Amino acid sequence: MRIELLVFDGVDEMDVMGPFEVWSHASRRPEFELALVGLDGPAEITGLHGLQFKAPEGLGTPDALFVPGGGWMNRADRGSWAQRAVLAPRIAEVAPHTQWIASVCTGSMLLAEAGLVKGRPATTNRGAWHELETFGADVKQDRVVDDGNLITAGGITAGIDLALHIVEREISLEVADGIAATMEYARVRDVYKS
Repeated sequence: MRIELLVFDGVDEMDVMGPFEVWSHASRRPEFELALVGLDGPAEITGLHGLQFKAPEGLGTPDALFVPGGGWMNRADRGSWAQRAVLAPRIAEVAPHTQWIASVCTGSMLLAEAGLVKGRPATTNRGAWHELETFGADVKQDRVVDDGNLITAGGITAGIDLALHIVEREISLEVADGIAATMEYARVRDVYKS
């Protein structure tokens, strides 16, 4: 399974780095391949808090797509809000060809803009719950919401629990718990499953 993590200027660093850490451990197994990707090819990214890093590839046709947030709620001039007009259509284009698409924090708002949450259980950063409802989502206040091929997580650090949940779902509980132990991370198992 190839998981592509879509990154862009203004992305919240923890939205990316938490799941990346989990899945980098999982990618040591043959079941997972992991890539940071820019929207239109390789990209040099400056995160919301100034961290600079590279996405060595562009968005392709992954088995799974992960969408982080950043800059949505404060309508920042960089980040998910500022780039929604270009990010959402590409997400909508890629989503039907994936086994699953996931998001953390206000990455869920990009999924909403892409038309992927209407009538479905989903969550986002608690500060954007009401706005997510306006897109027709059945907003759940759980840390992770698993609706089969759509998996969403609440604010920032919830991405770690989302990534561990996906490892558990796709590989095994033992592998997920082993990664959490290696990271010295206490899992929060607040998962809504439909």
